[in-house]
Amino acid sequence: MAEVTLDDILSAAERLSNIASVTPVMTSATMDGITKAGVVLKCENFQRTGSFKFRGAYNTLAKMSMEKGAAGVLTYSSGNHAQALALAGRLLDVPVTVIMPSDAPRVKAEATLDYGAEIIEYSRDEITREELAAAVAKERSLPIIPPYDHPDIVAGQGTVGLELISAFPGLDDLIVCCGGGGLLSGCAIAVKSKSPNTRVIGVEPEAADDATRSFYSGELVTIRDPVTIADGARTPSLGSVTFPLVLRHVDEMVTVSEQEIVDAMRFLWERMKIVVEPTGALATAAILSGKVEVAGKQVGAVISGGNVDLKRALSLLYSTGKAS
Repeated sequence: MAEVTLDDILSAAERLSNIASVTPVMTSATMDGITKAGVVLKCENFQRTGSFKFRGAYNTLAKMSMEKGAAGVLTYSSGNHAQALALAGRLLDVPVTVIMPSDAPRVKAEATLDYGAEIIEYSRDEITREELAAAVAKERSLPIIPPYDHPDIVAGQGTVGLELISAFPGLDDLIVCCGGGGLLSGCAIAVKSKSPNTRVIGVEPEAADDATRSFYSGELVTIRDPVTIADGARTPSLGSVTFPLVLRHVDEMVTVSEQEIVDAMRFLWERMKIVVEPTGALATAAILSGKVEVAGKQVGAVISGGNVDLKRALSLLYSTGKAS
């Protein structure tokens, strides 16, 4: 098993110093009143490229470039990791190629191109991104930097938790969204190392609950192309790196409905005036819906990103029916 330690996260923090943003923490008296808790939100929607993904991408590419150089790299992503690696490649002068589904959010694809990456589109119905990436990597002799299943990615993402627990050392709970588990496992390692009594809780959409099933069964569960508005959580499963780390360091997993995700988005947009994508609202959804009992506690939650197609987001926020 590839181990990731606090020392790895501290080293990542040094690489990211003056490169990544130390993102703000926001509070809401209204949220505290609703939940009867003290809630602090770590706003990674204000990170470079609009999500936490920049941390892991830059850490991995910077370390690779220092150790053995990089003439170019390949990845696969529906958007946030693609943007993050594209910017990291531009900063480090490393060409980046991205395998991206044809139905990825337009705003994420356009930003990836703007950062200078090449995109190779594919249809989810015809081939998996991992299969296509393996073929392209072989053809072009490019190393693959996956979105989450890599020790250096996990270490970079762990700096989110490191920053938050350093600023708020007395948190009772930390609640984090989960797609492939890089952010969740990295934050759990950092927080448990600094504050062993803080509980770390992962959140998934009900329709994409592979990590939750895996966590409670102890067996890796795969769900191919789950249908959820939280596109960052459409990963088929935890990875060979992240699954053992989640089992070891995370305390609990919960799921939220599509409507609960939309309700959390609406609260964050309307009451806190911050733009958050559906995946970014997962942790807040778990708090506001009561899926995690927080009354009387000091609680941290990670808003993972804000890269959202505005037309799509507005149709969700102001729909009178169910989220779809």
